[in-house]
Amino acid sequence: MGIVVRQSIKGTIMNYIGVAVGFITTFFVMTKYLTQEEIGLTRVMADAALLLSGLAALGTNTSAMRYYPYFKDKESRDHGFFGWTIIVPAIGFVIFTILFFVFKDFVINKFADESPLFVDYMYLVIPMAFFMMYMTVFETNANLLMRIVVPKFVREVGVRLFTLGDYVLYITGVISLDGMVIGLCLAYLAATLLNIIYLLSLSKISFKIEPGHVSKWLRKDFMFYTLFLTVAAVVGNIIPSLNTFFISAKMGLAVTGIYTIASYMANLVEMPYRSVAAISRPIISQAMKDNDSQRAAEMCKSVSLHQLIAGSFVFFIIWINIDLFFELLPNGDKYIDGKWVFFLLGLAKLVNSSLNIGVTVLSYSKWYYLQLIFTAILTACAIILNNKLIPILGMTGAAWSSIISFSIYYLLLLSLIIWKTKISPFSWKELVVIAVVVLLFVINWLSVEYISKSIINFNDVGMVWKLVEAVLRTGIIVVIGLAIIYFTKISKEINEIINKLVS
Repeated sequence: MGIVVRQSIKGTIMNYIGVAVGFITTFFVMTKYLTQEEIGLTRVMADAALLLSGLAALGTNTSAMRYYPYFKDKESRDHGFFGWTIIVPAIGFVIFTILFFVFKDFVINKFADESPLFVDYMYLVIPMAFFMMYMTVFETNANLLMRIVVPKFVREVGVRLFTLGDYVLYITGVISLDGMVIGLCLAYLAATLLNIIYLLSLSKISFKIEPGHVSKWLRKDFMFYTLFLTVAAVVGNIIPSLNTFFISAKMGLAVTGIYTIASYMANLVEMPYRSVAAISRPIISQAMKDNDSQRAAEMCKSVSLHQLIAGSFVFFIIWINIDLFFELLPNGDKYIDGKWVFFLLGLAKLVNSSLNIGVTVLSYSKWYYLQLIFTAILTACAIILNNKLIPILGMTGAAWSSIISFSIYYLLLLSLIIWKTKISPFSWKELVVIAVVVLLFVINWLSVEYISKSIINFNDVGMVWKLVEAVLRTGIIVVIGLAIIYFTKISKEINEIINKLVS
């Protein structure tokens, strides 16, 4: 776990530096200077590009993790494995770009009434998706080489800095709305170039393809696996963007703008998992190839436990201060309707990020194809629930559809994983973590009701005193939570980190 912990910590630091940049961009630039409709446009553009890039990649990012152990060879630079990861997505992008134009009239009809601004810029989704796709492909190759920090910096910090500069140019009148949307595409182009330059600097990759290294069995297995991933992607890649598309089509881009702010806050809950998953997937892939189920099970439980700890604490910190956050937010009164959207989406993100490592185990096992059935169930649930709940509950209905759909999905899928592989992400330690977080919520409620309110009249004091109270209260309670985690010895890794910090 040594390299996993080190790279994960560094990657998580990159994530939260990116969060800081994204926080300033989203909450103090976009909400102050952009309209809700413009914020909604940037979100639906990014989600549409993410959907297209995810489909066009033909599962390269997952299959690369699965098949890299068969190519891994330092002396021959992995037998040109990198070259295959360039060619396969290129083929997929051509196919799905053609399909994009085939179905463009259907998309226009769905969005024309409530979100005409998206229709005006929908063709720019194609270059944005292309750059997104190869940015991720190059990042995956770096992950395979156990180097996640620089690509994490590029994705989490670099892209956000580029987009912040883009927004500033638009706000100051240097560029028009057309220029701003084009600038969003160029941000991903810059990130893609930085990632390939970094990969080349490692001197461990080769563009030269060695077809002779690919055995008949490996070729057949790869083609079947890629076909499976492509079909699964058609279903599964819809999920992350489904809520945005439904809200935009049924309620307009202005409501999508409010939903965007709430969902950005919810994304903070799963930030630690992005680093842990990136560095642990190659290890799980190797363990499954070697039939080392014990190592895979240990890694699965460890990742799930640490994400639950980190994600729960992030969710706790945000939720106990969420009213103050909307007071601080420029035009916060326009976005406060997203408060309960965050609560539900945050829980959905916590469930997804804590249990998703189990899906990774299934993906690298011989039963990977069964995942398609459950992905189809997840998508069907999400579509049905969005269609039913959004007209009744608005954007909160979209958040409810997420948490209900994921709960059903993981209940069924993890039952299969435990049955087939005997590997489970669950452990008794996770029950202790849940109990600790519940206790922290109780402590926070008691401190607000019986200490803070008796000392401070929140209706009369200024914002500075509210901030001081929130920082002190949150800091003390988080320290109490960490102390409980430490003394109960739930995580050897966390205890080692705390001991190093103390010493």
